[in-house]
Amino acid sequence: MKGTFVFLADGFEEVEAILTIDILRRGGVDVKTVSIYEDNLVEGAHGIQFISDMNWDEFAYSVTSKMMDMTAAEDFMIFPGGMPGSTNLAAHEDLMKLVAAHYEVGGSLAAICAAPAFVLASLKEGGEPLLKGVTMTCYDGCEGPFAAAGITRKAESSVVCGRVITGRGPGYAREFALDILSAIKGKDTAAEVAAGFTPGL
Repeated sequence: MKGTFVFLADGFEEVEAILTIDILRRGGVDVKTVSIYEDNLVEGAHGIQFISDMNWDEFAYSVTSKMMDMTAAEDFMIFPGGMPGSTNLAAHEDLMKLVAAHYEVGGSLAAICAAPAFVLASLKEGGEPLLKGVTMTCYDGCEGPFAAAGITRKAESSVVCGRVITGRGPGYAREFALDILSAIKGKDTAAEVAAGFTPGL
């Protein structure tokens, strides 16, 4: 699937989504937000309402199957955490099938907070865990699903493992977003954007 997309479900962690979108756009990434519902309106875990660029039907019509043959490692599907946002994402069967297909054809995945455990760890290929052997981080206490999926947890702010980037939680959203930006646009662009958040530079 060509492009970079942030998927939103009711109960998403607002700071993880908005800071990631902001940093990627500052770095020149044409990131689009996608509601997993028929409506573009999604409500975050703390009651902040967000109007997505696309609803699920618009996304499915314009982006999915006809774009899969163009997928590269610079194309990301991104999942903010939060509860029940993460479990709502994982419960969307069509989305989960697309996530697995995207990764299998060479696309990249990024998830933060509870989403690595509840979204990424639940991905399957032929009934087996798709991301077995990948190292990830997640929100402290959410790592239970990792063991069954054969995923190793690393308690760091952001972990890059091949085509999978994961963040530990809302306090680490900046590092997470910069790692995604670096993967798409390069380390120099990520450093330039990071400097804009540092007082005195």
